[in-house]
Amino acid sequence: MIKICGRGLIRMARLIKYLSKFNKQLFIGSIFKLIEAVFELIVPLVMAKIIDVGVKNKDIGYVIKMGGVMIALGILGFLCALICQYYAAKASQGFGTIIRNELFRHINKLSHSDIDKFGTPTLITRLTNDVNQLQLAVAMLVRLVTRAPFLAIGALVMAIILDIKLALIFLTVIPIIVLILYFVMSKSVPFYRVIQKKLDRVSLITRENLDGARVIRSLSKEEAELNRFEIASDDVAQTAVKVGKLEALLNPLTFMVLNAGIIAIIWFGGGRVYEGSLSQGKIIAFVNYMTQISLMLVIIANLVVIFTKAAASASRVIEVFETKTSIEEINNNTIQIHEDINQPKIEFKNVSFSYEGSEEYSIEGLSIKINKGETIGIIGGTGSGKSTIVNLIPRFYDVSTGEVLIDGINVKDYSFEQIRMQIGVVPQRAVLFTGTILENMRWRDEKATTEEINKALEIAQATEFINKLPEGLNKMINQGGKNLSGGQKQRLTIARALVGNPQILILDDSASALDYATDASLRHAIKDETKGMTVLMVSQRASTVKNADRIIVLEDGKVAGIGTHNELLDTCEVYREICLSQLSSEEVKR
Repeated sequence: MIKICGRGLIRMARLIKYLSKFNKQLFIGSIFKLIEAVFELIVPLVMAKIIDVGVKNKDIGYVIKMGGVMIALGILGFLCALICQYYAAKASQGFGTIIRNELFRHINKLSHSDIDKFGTPTLITRLTNDVNQLQLAVAMLVRLVTRAPFLAIGALVMAIILDIKLALIFLTVIPIIVLILYFVMSKSVPFYRVIQKKLDRVSLITRENLDGARVIRSLSKEEAELNRFEIASDDVAQTAVKVGKLEALLNPLTFMVLNAGIIAIIWFGGGRVYEGSLSQGKIIAFVNYMTQISLMLVIIANLVVIFTKAAASASRVIEVFETKTSIEEINNNTIQIHEDINQPKIEFKNVSFSYEGSEEYSIEGLSIKINKGETIGIIGGTGSGKSTIVNLIPRFYDVSTGEVLIDGINVKDYSFEQIRMQIGVVPQRAVLFTGTILENMRWRDEKATTEEINKALEIAQATEFINKLPEGLNKMINQGGKNLSGGQKQRLTIARALVGNPQILILDDSASALDYATDASLRHAIKDETKGMTVLMVSQRASTVKNADRIIVLEDGKVAGIGTHNELLDTCEVYREICLSQLSSEEVKR
């Protein structure tokens, strides 16, 4: 049990730097808890005096006086406990806040592949449940880690001082209680690590169901998902019940031994009282000290559980902290860019890329030059690498081999801020944040004027539906944009990317929810209103990319063809098949 608790403290020690700001609170809280423990140790002695002097001599005045001392000790102990609780709360909540903030900051520095490795549900659990476990451990560290051992040892010492012969009962009872605690805790503690992992599973299912509620309902899979959740939840419950059954033995066994010890004290102590070598008051004091020791040992056992949970949580938190981002910012200074009309705006030089854990390249041997102001369409089948290409430009992922250049400079040489402020990215999944439409539009540029925002909304074909809203730009968006249609969300995300007039605009299949007329109007508006902007349009729709200056056709991560619509119809079989599968012969030739 000590070994288990020790491992927990060692793991938590790696987070000790976040607790250093609260050394004063830890010290003051612990000192006042020790003072409270001292008062508790004095109380049985006062009780013994009341019985041996006041009651024995029928001295009511002495009883009242010593009773007042007991009340004073109780009040002082209560005040010390309050002070300790206050500082323990400040230390634990402050520690938890710092850990949570630092963990969130670190997660935001991780690359897409790093976050993919952990998974969103477990990261949320680590930010919430695991940090809460650490907070609880810090609070118990202040309130009980110093008090419980001190009180247990102090009660034993006081008993020995009172009567060393009768104290032998303590020395017999305590090892038995320790053995009971060790047996119960050694069997139950391992289950707590299992429960933490099973809670991750429940969190994963919960998130999947909340995110995919509409899909689940559309496919009438509510019962199946409910069964899946119940199985995971029952799994946690069954493990918790096993722990509960083991821990249910703790109190009956310890109190059985405790009561046996008290009976022994009264039995053997009674003989000593009859002989005149021990007073009745000391017997009462012995019983109180026995009770204190037993309760403190039970508390120590509970501390083992708390620190075991905290150790598991600390390991999970440390695992995130120790994960170094796979995409590091080499230079955080602004690079001076010298424009050259002969220099491609974007260039891929023999680029290959594979996702972590994959043995195959998603992109292989890609070499492309894209000029400033050019509109590039990227098309191909599912899994052909379309999104992968555009994710390499803002360094969401780093290439496995080769180079990606912007204005002739390797993207790795830019600071994250400089490179990403040049690029407006509209992801496949439209993501909006809680707040007004105006607040969402200013995510890219906080100082954007209403005129700039309105222009971006007009290009994105969002002006019409916004003008119909009573609140206009002050319309509140619910979490995830749940109160907007798919097409409205996509148009707003496109407008948000256009605010600030980025040099490069990446549309990653971001018009899939738009009807063909709105899609066409959007493409024309982007072409007419964004002169000089380099636009990359990723789509599975041939109609979306056919009017681009050039089209890149991908198949299995390799370039199957590059050229205009008409050129590719003559030279690229893959592109011709895509077009003929989506468009009529007349539409293909337009």
